[in-house]
Amino acid sequence: MKQGSSLFAILRRIEGLPVAAVLLVLYGAFTITAPGVFTGHLIYMSFLQTVSPMLVCALGLTFVITAGEIDLSFPAVVAFAGFVFAWFIENVQAPWSPWLGFVLALAAGGFVGYINGLLVAKIGVPSIMATLATRFFWYGVTVLLAGGRSWSISDIRGTFLHQLFVGRLFGVVPVQALWALVLAIFLWFILNRHVFGEAVMFIGDNADVARVMGVNVEATKIRLFTMNGVLAAFGALLLTMDIGVFFPTQGESYLLSALSAVFIGGTSIAGGLGSIVGTFFGAYIIGSLEAGVVASRISGYWVQLVQGLVMGASVTLNLILEQGQINRLTNRIRQWTTLDRSNTPPVVSRQDDAGLK
Repeated sequence: MKQGSSLFAILRRIEGLPVAAVLLVLYGAFTITAPGVFTGHLIYMSFLQTVSPMLVCALGLTFVITAGEIDLSFPAVVAFAGFVFAWFIENVQAPWSPWLGFVLALAAGGFVGYINGLLVAKIGVPSIMATLATRFFWYGVTVLLAGGRSWSISDIRGTFLHQLFVGRLFGVVPVQALWALVLAIFLWFILNRHVFGEAVMFIGDNADVARVMGVNVEATKIRLFTMNGVLAAFGALLLTMDIGVFFPTQGESYLLSALSAVFIGGTSIAGGLGSIVGTFFGAYIIGSLEAGVVASRISGYWVQLVQGLVMGASVTLNLILEQGQINRLTNRIRQWTTLDRSNTPPVVSRQDDAGLK
């Protein structure tokens, strides 16, 4: 009994394990029901290609939700940043125009995020209302500027910029999947090993306590929303360059997908606890479900039922395995609040706290 409890404790310390297990079981089930599709590599390369832009958006959203906020505007950022990039490709005939468009698209995403941060942190508008309003506003701006039409940027295919971000490594592996992986690793370190990530989790647990601990809550939130805007813009660039077309409503389908990936991954809807690893695997669960169900020749009426079952199983496993982490986090916060308020709060390393890894 003691050995079983010890094993369970070890499993609880592995971040994202429940979601990874669900993903493996899911692929195993699809391999049995659709062996002709899931025993080959093409379907997995397709997932790596199509899931990556949504995954990048979900990674930024993980930070926002960990801080106890929400951002509903990022799909509009995907459209707006895609338009900025496509406009430069279409209207500026110069060798450097794609690169300038790339940089300005990221800047456009950061600008939208910065505006969101000001509305939430400085003016005090609830984030759900602020970002819902900016979602409609920036979608409207994009449709007006684009004249309601799609733009082809197929000329960018074969260029160095295209190959660098959405080409094929060894002619097989989509490069955008590698960018998404690198971003996930980098953001994991930011959330778990950097003072900014500590501040985000402090704010998500209790903003007032975060202020007592010396965290600049307003500045952190502004940086948080700005970062999310830049990441959404990068997702837009991956999507637009990959399909070779900009359309005014692109990114609209990412809202529920990205939110589902974040919550399936174990990020707390109440804030204070986030999982980049969980979001990573959660995005592939969401991105694989429909194609897997269709390939298994299950009636289309069953798609949403299967999605609900898989999502429910993922969330339930996370709740079971992560409850210990939540309790340990709460105890740590209580310990931190007993420190002398006159002292500058130390940056807490979580290398010795397995529950927060």
